[in-house]
Amino acid sequence: MKNFEIPGYYRSSIISRIKKYRQLNDPRKKDFSPTVLEFSPLRLLIARHFGFCYGVENAINIAYKTVEENSSKRIFLLSEIIHNPLVNLDLQSRGVQFIMDTYGNQLINWDKISCDDIVIIPAFGTTLEIEKLLKDKNIDTVSCNTTCPFVEKVWNRAKSLGEDNYTIIIHGKANHEETRATFSHSILNAPSLIVRDMEEVKILSKIILNEIDGNEFYTYFKDKYSDGFEITKSLHRVGVVNQTTMLAGETQMIADYLKETMIKKYGNENLKEHFADTRDTLCYATNDNQNATIELMKENADFAIVIGGYNSSNTSHLVELLENKFTTYFISDADKIINRNLINSYNIHSQNEIIKENYIPLKDRITIAITSGASCPDVVVDEVLVKLLSFTNVLDTEVALKSMGI
Repeated sequence: MKNFEIPGYYRSSIISRIKKYRQLNDPRKKDFSPTVLEFSPLRLLIARHFGFCYGVENAINIAYKTVEENSSKRIFLLSEIIHNPLVNLDLQSRGVQFIMDTYGNQLINWDKISCDDIVIIPAFGTTLEIEKLLKDKNIDTVSCNTTCPFVEKVWNRAKSLGEDNYTIIIHGKANHEETRATFSHSILNAPSLIVRDMEEVKILSKIILNEIDGNEFYTYFKDKYSDGFEITKSLHRVGVVNQTTMLAGETQMIADYLKETMIKKYGNENLKEHFADTRDTLCYATNDNQNATIELMKENADFAIVIGGYNSSNTSHLVELLENKFTTYFISDADKIINRNLINSYNIHSQNEIIKENYIPLKDRITIAITSGASCPDVVVDEVLVKLLSFTNVLDTEVALKSMGI
């Protein structure tokens, strides 16, 4: 796999050693069990896979190289390069300006952008409409395009499905940059619809099976379907693709549910005419991180900590998984751990930070499960570990790691 030039301050001392140790002992990545760090009285369970993925490293590499090589030019980002506040703030401190926020709201008017400027396309990709706008301004859309290859893979799969006359069902969040981009590419080739979760898919299935009045479709899925979408014509032949950061298991459940719906309506013998198998659009990094988190849940822990940007889809899904077993604290950085008695954690359901008291139980031995999102720098995880260790009598992590063979 390609090696990227990532700023040294995003690297780490502790986590880098752990990842190197696991890579040496499990080069084929068959072992998804967590790394166990014994720092008496603290026991840390570190997920097998977490942190920067290929797409994120690629985006950071291009963005920082662009800044370094174009000091005399104005540099813009369409929106956040990735969903991590540390990285985005660092780029802004280097003079990079954001044209839109993460939800597509305009921060800088397009008439302020000229052909003399550089515009970086973020890892999520962008819509065809914005790409055309940039081209019309004679702005290069190739050399500073950081779109993740796995996102482009979804677009290519959607294109091939459309060419085979399938309607595209996109499993994703309608207001997420990646889903907006995928929808834009998808509607070029086929009728397209965005579904958020199984609840929406069950409604869709009832519409397909004529168990709900078809006119309900246009209300229930308002702003989530392409122009000219006709339920009498557009739902007889479907294929599922996904926002690459969604729960892989949920995408598969959605595909399986729609598959069963088509069998009910058209019969198993006609399934291939009405449903396309599209499991190949799932991102390997999302799969690895989620599988490692599921393996983490097989362990016993007093609580879990997930580290990453609060608007990061892949990170919030790790929180969703861990919440099924552990009390889980979602934090952006080590500063959210105020002290041994207080932690400022983000609630993904109420979408606000809540200070929790006495989050560390009064026990002689504490076990904490830890992971991070694909856009979280390892150094931030390091800082969280150091903060937790500061509440113990562990003074030298170097000696402790060596004693564990790491």
